[in-house]
Parts: sequence; C-alpha cells; structure tokens
Amino acid sequence: MKYRTIGTDPATRREVSVLALGAMLFGSQTDEKTSFAVLDRYVETGGTFIDTSDNYAFWADGSQGGQSEELLGRWRRSRGIGDEIVIATKLGARPLAPGTSYIDNPEGLSAKVIREAAERSRERLGVEKLDLLYAHIEDRTVPLEETVEGFAALVEEGTVGLLGVSNHAVWRVERARALAAAAGLPRYEVLQYQHSHLRPRTDMPDDLFPDGSLGGAGAELLSYLRAEPGLTLVAYSPLLKGAYSGPDKPLPADYDHPGTPVRLAALREVARETGATVNQVVLAWQLGGDLPVVPLAGASSVAQLEENLAAVDLELTEDQRARLDAAH
Repeated sequence: MKYRTIGTDPATRREVSVLALGAMLFGSQTDEKTSFAVLDRYVETGGTFIDTSDNYAFWADGSQGGQSEELLGRWRRSRGIGDEIVIATKLGARPLAPGTSYIDNPEGLSAKVIREAAERSRERLGVEKLDLLYAHIEDRTVPLEETVEGFAALVEEGTVGLLGVSNHAVWRVERARALAAAAGLPRYEVLQYQHSHLRPRTDMPDDLFPDGSLGGAGAELLSYLRAEPGLTLVAYSPLLKGAYSGPDKPLPADYDHPGTPVRLAALREVARETGATVNQVVLAWQLGGDLPVVPLAGASSVAQLEENLAAVDLELTEDQRARLDAAH
C-alpha cells in the first residue's frame, strides 16, 4: 500500500492509504459476513481510509439509513480497531422520515442538525472523534455562515477532525472556505465528487441540480484543485458501479456522447498493453496523476477488492498516461 496526507493543519491532518474503501452498501445490500471479510482484507493489505455516510443505505429498505455506520461500528469493536483507521462520514442528506429521501426531505445543514447528526454518527461508529466529516449535499435554506460555524464548533470541541464537502457548486465551496478563513475557522479541505476517466455530460439537469449536474469533478473543480494545493479530491464511483467491466451494466445516460467511445478505446488499449483490467487502468490513472486524487471504490466481494488493490502498484508509462489524457 502507498499513503498520502490529507489536510494541512498538523493538529488534524491524517496520513491515509491512496485507495479508499467505500462502505455504502455494507450492512444492507452487502451482508455482514461479506462486509467484514472485505474490511478485514483491506486493513490486512494496509488500507486505512474507509468512507460512509449517515444516510447509507436508506434506499435499500425505505429507512433513514445508518446501516453502514452501524456495521462499521460492530466491525471496529469486534476487531479492536482504533484511530489507526480513518473513517470518513457525511451528514446533510439523511431523510427525516422513513420512505422519504434527500430530494424531498433531507436533514439539511443547520447548526442544530450538524451537531445532532454528528453525535449520532459517533454513536453508531463507536468513536469519540469523527476523523473526517463531510457536508454531503447543499442546503440553500440555511445561511452558509451558520453551516461553516456549525462544523467549526465541532472541530474546536475535538469531536471532529478534518472537514470536507461533497456535491456542492464550486462557488459555494469557495464562498464557505472564504467565510471560514475570514473568521479564523477551519475550512473544508477534502472535496468528494464523482470522478472517473470517462467524462459525463454536465448539462443534464437532475432533481438536485436543475441547471445541470454539480456532483461531478468537472473542469472548474479540477482547476480549483490546481489553484489550491492544500485540497484533496476523493473521487467516488471511479469505476462507474461496474460499467467498465462488461455489457451487463450499461453506462449511465450522461455518458452517452461522442467523447465516450474514444476514451474507452484508449483505456482498453492501455489495458491490453499492461495486462491489467480496465478498472485497474482507471484507478492507476487517477492515482498517478498530477492532481491529489484518492479513488474511492466500493467492493461487494474480496475478489473485487483484490482487483482494485492491484491498481496501487500499476505504473503507467508517460506515453500511456499521455494517450489517456489526450483521448477526447
């Protein structure tokens, strides 16, 4: 395993494995025995960065979520896991009632919610301190100042370490960071967005973003990373939920455009040259790039995890990387 540092403050920054493990479906669609086996193997190979959320996976059974955090709490206790493993979680998108969702009934990002949701996450995970806490989705009903101050209060109290943000417009991330800096408060330092080698269309509106998707790492967010070297991008769904692996899982509709076949061809060409899988090439491309990217990949079996882990040691040549970058 290889490692990198996330965060800049010596008091809160952490060294984490370069490949993060997504626990979204653990305890719901992925049963406990399998989840524990994947977690055990990940840690055995040196993995130290696990990702969850307080709303995972509410859609699996019409609940409010929490199954993933609860399973991770049981796993931590049964294995004697301490603070050597960094567990990141998120708040803001937990449905307020069973049978609803983050679209129509989210908990939001008020100071009250931030405090109460973080406390519940700590209880489910069985930790005194949340290593990394994200604002999961935007809440434009609450002043940004309130959200910034709400997160900062938990850092000051020592119940939260690093702060992160996911699925927000870049201008709102920068505004929140500017407000925090002006007030001398901790800022978002980890950005979690969907990012893969294939590029989605960003002009297709969805329920959260009527002007087009803001959940992907597009040109504006990537240029923001270049301008702010203290930030780290945690790239979720880098393998597009298995769509690279075979025709039984088609690409999402927002990847249906002329640029996709060209980039897919480049991936497959490099995979043939290296003897690696397309999934491994995607992860290696992210891991070895010039931006600070931590791929966040889930696994529903130890075999899937092993495939992903092998990407850590896959070194692409400059020519291969140039061809992957240039394909469009």
